[in-house]
Amino acid sequence: MTIPEGVAAPRTAPQTLLLPGVLDAEQAVATVRSILAEQRPDGAIPWFTGGHLDPWDHTEAAMALDAAGEHAAADRAYQWLTDHQNPDGSWFAGYYGEGAPGVSNRAIETNFCAYVAVGVWHHHLATGDEEFLERMWPVVRRALDFTVGLQLPGGPIAWRLDEDGQAVDEALLTGSASILHALRCGLAIADYREEPQPDWELATGRLQHAVAAHPERFLDKGRYSMDWYYPVLGSALRGPAALARIEADWARFVVPGLGVRCVSDRPWVTGGESAELALALWAVGESDRAVEILRWIQHLRHQDGSYWTGYVFEDDAIWPEEQTTWTAGALLLAVAALGGDPATVAVFGAADLPDGLAAEACC
Repeated sequence: MTIPEGVAAPRTAPQTLLLPGVLDAEQAVATVRSILAEQRPDGAIPWFTGGHLDPWDHTEAAMALDAAGEHAAADRAYQWLTDHQNPDGSWFAGYYGEGAPGVSNRAIETNFCAYVAVGVWHHHLATGDEEFLERMWPVVRRALDFTVGLQLPGGPIAWRLDEDGQAVDEALLTGSASILHALRCGLAIADYREEPQPDWELATGRLQHAVAAHPERFLDKGRYSMDWYYPVLGSALRGPAALARIEADWARFVVPGLGVRCVSDRPWVTGGESAELALALWAVGESDRAVEILRWIQHLRHQDGSYWTGYVFEDDAIWPEEQTTWTAGALLLAVAALGGDPATVAVFGAADLPDGLAAEACC
């Protein structure tokens, strides 16, 4: 695995990335290196060599680099987002990998667009870089203005614009929960800059109420584990309500010793969903269970430090046969939160993120 020219290979990993049974010092360095090796010279972080890039997973990998202290590489990733943002504040859903630059999927997914706010706030908290925040604020503002402009009656956010530019009138619970997290991070940036965004505040309150209390306002994707835990991970639910949600479907999605199913009726566990569930568990005080899940998925670890996407346990088969940067990124972020990395704790713990304006119960 080759680090791009001009990029220093990590020699050490911060203590916050060391977790017994998950990552020791050598393993942590190898996993960080596996993401750096996939980053292109222009800052893009595709799923894997020759694979495509989407803005959400690109940002997740950039946050993992910041958690590892690789701030220059993360900065390049955010510059890529700046360079490729559409005039309306959006990004396309997919971009080709190296060797075939351009757009692979001209649809637009709203949670992909909003997630830049999470990454930018995380990077600023990790580095204290005021120039970076000044440079990225217009990017975040355009992205969240675009996203808020697609809010539907009742609070959800339309999940997609088709390739012809037409917005659907349907919302996904997972996507809207992720957008809620992004809006709260965007409001944190706005507060820090003393530039109030009342439209975001109103949209955040309405969206939080919808995600927490009105599942009927979203497409039914209950087979997918992300719809189970994302209201917790995205910060719509905390405390007893979050724990009750986790317990309700634990047996349906969790395969002891292996990880978390992507879909409830398929014998397939995935590293990304498992690491994200661990992060959600940590956020509601269930750190022991979070660590256990992260230990389980070490069967997905490749010898070079990267992680396979998933495993079909009925067939004893790795599938798909790809090692994805976002899987490694999600694991690193979960470990960083458990290890007390301040930026990761602040962003995913969400205790100090602004709540927006509370929606009325009738909304």
